[in-house]
This record gives sequence, C-alpha cells and structure tokens, in this order.
Amino acid sequence: QVQVVESGGGLVQPGGSLRLSCAASGRTFSTYAMGWFRQAPGKEREFVAAIRWTGSTYYADSVKGRFTISRDNAKNTVYLQMNSLKPEDTAVYYCAADKREYYTGRYFRENDFAYWGQGTQVTCSS
Repeated sequence: QVQVVESGGGLVQPGGSLRLSCAASGRTFSTYAMGWFRQAPGKEREFVAAIRWTGSTYYADSVKGRFTISRDNAKNTVYLQMNSLKPEDTAVYYCAADKREYYTGRYFRENDFAYWGQGTQVTCSS
C-alpha cells in the first residue's frame, strides 16, 4: 500500500521561508511524478507544483519564482522550498503521488494523483 506523509509546516512571517518534505513508500518512487496542492480556508484545493519522474518541474503561476519543488529518489522524498511567503499562501498543503508512470506531459489535475498525504498547515502571518 502506498503511503505519503508530509512534514515541515508551521507559522512564518511574510517574506519568510519554509521547506516542506514528503516521504512516499509502497511502490517504486523514481518513475512517478509527485505533486503539491494546497487548500485555503473556504476555497477549493488548487495545484501548486509538480516534478516529473525526469526531474523537470511545473508550477502554478501564483508560486512561480518563489517556490521550488525537488526530489531525492534515494530517499523517496520530494520537497517544496517556499520563499518570499505571503499571507495568501496560508493553506493546508498536500503532497500527492501521480498514478501515471513515466508521465512527461504538462497536465497535473487532482484526479491524476492516486495517493495523498494527510496535509500540513502553513500559516503566513505577522
């Protein structure tokens, strides 16, 4: 059974940084894309970033230039480095594992991800 576990959330001031980690287990890690989504209070869950099995990345416009997604296949872990955080980045952040092996396209929708973590809270406030 595939498990996805996030860590690293917390409270940070505007302009600050935070790094989220996500450990996956239960299947081959290196041949699947991984993604981050977030859900703010009263809003629908939205895509944040994804990293393909090749290591190439894809970002939502709202975080491009501020967030960086990366992966360490030796540790079965994906990271989300968040810099220049804004209050509007406040949300529960979810890590997810793609169900499409060897996928190299640019479409990362919620239903493309088969396995989800429990979420970690990120709060950006002064």
